Amino acid sequence: MSDAHKSDLLLVVVTLFAAISWMFSKEAILLMPPLMFMAARFLIAGGILAFFARRSLMALSLDQVRRCVGVGLVFGTAMTCWVMGLFHGTSLGEGAFLTSLGVVIVPIIARLVFKEAQPPSTWLAIPIAVAGLALLSLKNGFRPEAGQIFFVMAATIFALYFTLNTRAANQRTVVNRLGETVEKHRVPALPLTAIALLTVGLFTLVESSIFEEWRPTLSKPAPLLIGWVLASAVIGTAGRFLIQTFAQSLSANSHGVVILVLEPVWVALFAAGWFGETMTSIQLAGCGLIFAALVVNRWAVLSKAIKEKLRSRKTA
Repeated sequence: MSDAHKSDLLLVVVTLFAAISWMFSKEAILLMPPLMFMAARFLIAGGILAFFARRSLMALSLDQVRRCVGVGLVFGTAMTCWVMGLFHGTSLGEGAFLTSLGVVIVPIIARLVFKEAQPPSTWLAIPIAVAGLALLSLKNGFRPEAGQIFFVMAATIFALYFTLNTRAANQRTVVNRLGETVEKHRVPALPLTAIALLTVGLFTLVESSIFEEWRPTLSKPAPLLIGWVLASAVIGTAGRFLIQTFAQSLSANSHGVVILVLEPVWVALFAAGWFGETMTSIQLAGCGLIFAALVVNRWAVLSKAIKEKLRSRKTA
């Protein structure tokens, strides 16, 4: 099996890990405050990744650390909205498709904030995604539930996080306030992820200490609670990011990002089997439109990947 095929297979595993983490997270927040759960999950996961990245962490400059922390703060804000959506939401599958809107919003953020040019497929995907979002909220007469609002907020902030994360992970030349040209050195993926996750953990820990009551959870922890927290931290967070980083190192092709759009599909299937969730035909149509928007948004990459596969088969 070639490295490219291994990369694709591992990225499918990543989507499965990400999807099953939704189940672990939902089980955990039924037994403890949501922000307290996020703090425990991300501090454990960040600690695991920091152990593997300890040498590269020591080599980072102050500017690189500062950018990593900035990425983590935005990520923490997005995860706060996400877990509140999970806490208030009534459908995991619906929430996963709403959160996946972040992929469509990324180019908009990149264009509006960083003036980056975007392909036509981006602007075609947006109305399709909006139509899907409208169908998901039709059951309330266009009065979205609290969970839906939190998931859309999370998707928007995730888009900013994805953009900042990409910029931190790549070499850039910028002009500072004094008009001087400055080289921004890239941050390797593993230490960048470790610092970002630890920042999310600390950020949600502060939020939890202000807004939530810890005593009931700490005085009488449910027997399964530790298991759900560890499973979410080790499998759904640290394991997921380790495998994703390794998979991306196996192939220089960027079409792997298309595989990641499988996540909301897996979540919907797992939620149906795990929690017995169902969606109306209108909601399913809305999820279908959002998924179509994801594919349209990544069509240039997807078509390139298909052409490469066909070309490789002809030469084989």
